[in-house]
Amino acid sequence: MIMLKNLFKKPEHKVDFENLPQHIGIIMDGNGRWAKKRGLPRSSGHAAGAKTFERIVEDAGNIGIKIVTVYAFSTENWSRPKEEVNALMALLEDYLDHGLERLSNRDVKIHFIGDMSAFSDEFQKKLCHMEKTTYNNSGLLLNVALNYGGRNEITNAVRIIAEKVKDGELSCSDITEETISEHLYTSGQADPDLIIRPSGEYRLSNFLLWQSAYSEFWYSNCLWPDFTKEDLLKSISDFQKRNRRFGGV
Repeated sequence: MIMLKNLFKKPEHKVDFENLPQHIGIIMDGNGRWAKKRGLPRSSGHAAGAKTFERIVEDAGNIGIKIVTVYAFSTENWSRPKEEVNALMALLEDYLDHGLERLSNRDVKIHFIGDMSAFSDEFQKKLCHMEKTTYNNSGLLLNVALNYGGRNEITNAVRIIAEKVKDGELSCSDITEETISEHLYTSGQADPDLIIRPSGEYRLSNFLLWQSAYSEFWYSNCLWPDFTKEDLLKSISDFQKRNRRFGGV
């Protein structure tokens, strides 16, 4: 933590480590463009992005962030070329076997969010094993969004609530915003204070639609594989300069 604090001497980069965002969402964008700029296959960009993911999650935990949610694979990503999807799946599986274990050893608690039914039984077992293995870790909570879409998440929550109304467990008058939040994949967690998107794009891309109602957004032109701990701290510094009114004056 001391080392990270000493990275910034300029006033515009000053971070108040006693007033950090509790939950940060990250849209890990730009892997394909990073590879294209270097004349490499898109799979090389995703591999480089995976290394950045591991570094940034470790940095976030070191400075005291409580929750990080990363957008790893969306419900729309299945429409990409089959070769790229297969490469992504192979990378994810390799990370389940090796990379995420390293994060586990750093006291990271790992939770997968999204519709896991699209994956093979073997893949789902690996996801469950990783969650069980890290369940008692008390450090940073890492949500990894796989086959995730914000609209799909809300639709799923509505279906569950509708079934409960049908079965008499709930009445329509009982349904509140809290009811919906309790049936999302992030149930029990604080909503993201800050959402980071590198790569120069300015959109949510179906990420945490319900949870981000009052999130602050930070954009950067740098591509995800080039994202550094300096960028992370700059985003936090900018976040701390904002006046969050939550609809008030």
